[in-house]
Amino acid sequence: MKWAAVIVAAGRGSRFGRAKQLVELAGLPMVGWSMRTFGAMSEIAEIVVATEPESIEPMHALLERFAPDLEHRVVRGGATRQGSVHEGLAAVSPGCDGVLVHDGARPLVSTDDVRAGMREVGEGRAALLAAPVVDTIKSVDPRSLRVVATHDRRALWAAQTPQFALTAELRAAHALARRDGVDATDDAALLERSGVEVVVVPCASENFKVTLPADVARAEAILQERAG
Repeated sequence: MKWAAVIVAAGRGSRFGRAKQLVELAGLPMVGWSMRTFGAMSEIAEIVVATEPESIEPMHALLERFAPDLEHRVVRGGATRQGSVHEGLAAVSPGCDGVLVHDGARPLVSTDDVRAGMREVGEGRAALLAAPVVDTIKSVDPRSLRVVATHDRRALWAAQTPQFALTAELRAAHALARRDGVDATDDAALLERSGVEVVVVPCASENFKVTLPADVARAEAILQERAG
C-alpha cells in the first residue's frame, strides 16, 4: 500500500506551558524527529502536518529538510485534535490507500513499530500502537474523589500513536463522528464506533508523549542513547 502520514502538531501545550511542537529536543525541533522517521520510510509517499497558523511556514521548512523527496503539505489545524486530524485527512492525496495519524509530541517512534502497525491494516481492520498498563486503574467519582471501581489491568492497554487505517475507512469514521456530534481523543475510538475492527500492536520501544517540561530531558536522554 501507499501510505500517507498525518502529523498532528496543532496543540497550544496547556500542560507543557507553551506550544511544544517546535521546542528543541536533542538538536532538532520536537516534530522534526517524527518527520525524519517517516521521511526515511519507502512505504510512506506523503506527509501532511496539521498545525497552528503561526507554525505553518516553520513546518514547511522542516518538511523540506527531513522529507525532501516526499509529497508534503501543511494545513491549519482545527479547534480540537479530532478537528485537526479531519483537516489533515482532507489534504491526503487520492492515491494513498493507507493513512497513519501520529502526534507530533511523540518524537521517539521507531520505524520497526510503524511497520508492525502497517502490517495489520486491511479492509475492515485498523491498528494502533499501544503498551500494556502497568499501574492499577481506578474509576473515581469526579466530585467526591471516591473510588467506584477497580479494573483488571490485564485487559487494559495505553493507546499511543501512530494509529493506522485505510484512508477511506478513517475518513468515513470521521464523517460519521461529525454527523453525530461525537468528539474523541483518538482515531481508534472513531474507527471502533464505525464498525471497523481495531487491534493493538505492542510498541517495542519508548514512544511516550512529551507532555510536561520534565519529559524533555527524558526524551533527550533516549534519543542521545539511540544515536550512539
